[in-house]
Amino acid sequence: MGVTDCHVHINPLREMRPDAVRLLSRVDPEVERYLRDPGAFVEYLDRCGVERAALINYVAPEVIGYTEAANTFVSEYVRTDPERLIAVGGIRPDHPDPEREVVRLIDDLGIRALKLHPPHQLFRPNAYVDGSLPGLRALYDACERHHLPIVFHTGTSVFPRARNRYSDPLFVEDVAIDFPDLSIVLAHGGRPIWTETAVFLARRFPNVWLEVSGVPPGRLLEYFPQLPRISEKVLFGSDWPGPGVKDIRENLEAFRALPLPSDAKQRILEENPLSVFPRRTRS
Repeated sequence: MGVTDCHVHINPLREMRPDAVRLLSRVDPEVERYLRDPGAFVEYLDRCGVERAALINYVAPEVIGYTEAANTFVSEYVRTDPERLIAVGGIRPDHPDPEREVVRLIDDLGIRALKLHPPHQLFRPNAYVDGSLPGLRALYDACERHHLPIVFHTGTSVFPRARNRYSDPLFVEDVAIDFPDLSIVLAHGGRPIWTETAVFLARRFPNVWLEVSGVPPGRLLEYFPQLPRISEKVLFGSDWPGPGVKDIRENLEAFRALPLPSDAKQRILEENPLSVFPRRTRS
C-alpha cells in the first residue's frame, strides 16, 4: 500500500473569477508548471512520498468560475497516469438530467467521484426533502446506483460570495439516511465550526467518511480529539495548494508526527482511501 492524498486541487485556474484568484494572493510558478505538465506533478508526488492523489474539481460558475469544462480538464489530466491520479469532477445541483450526466462523466471522462460544494454552488445538500431542489434526489440515486462517491465540502469558505449557511454537514444527514449505499466524504471535516457534527455523522453512518484536509496537520487533534478512536473512518487530505498549504510533503510529515498509534496512521493514510477510491491498474 501507499499514501493517498484525498484532496488535491489541480484545477483549470484560467476559469477562476478575478476576485477568487486575488484571494490566493499569487500562484506559485511550480504549481503553474504542474498544471501544465501532469508528469511533473507525478514526480512531485514521488518526492512527497505520495502514491496517489484525488484531484478535486467542481462546477461553481457563480462563485468561483469553474464550469463543466473542469470535468474535461481533469479527465485529460489524469490520462498521463490513471493509476495514480484520481479524477474527481463536478455537476450542477440543478442539472436537468443527472442520470445521463453521471453516466457520461463515468463512461466518457473516467470521473471516479463527484465534488459538491454547497457554499459555492449555493444549495443545501438535503434540498430534495422539502422539494426546493427535487432533482438532487435523482442525482444521489444515480451516484448510488453507479457507485460514484460524492465529496461534500463541509466547513467555512472565505471566497467572495460563498454562503456559509450551506456548509453545515448536518444537511448531509438526510442524504446518508436516504442513500445508504452511497459513499459520502465530508471534506474538511466541517472545520472550524462543525467538526463535532462531522465526527458524529462519520461514527453514525457506515457510508460516511471524515476527510481532514484544510486543517493544519499539527492541530488535527485539537480539531478532532476523537481522531484516535475513529481512525477507521478518516481520510488524509492536504488541500494543496490551497491558502496556507505550501507543500504536500510538509503536511504529510506533520501528520506522521502526531501522537497517534501507527496502525491508525496507516488506516488514515493508506487503507481507508482504498474503500472510497479503489486501486485502478493500467489495462
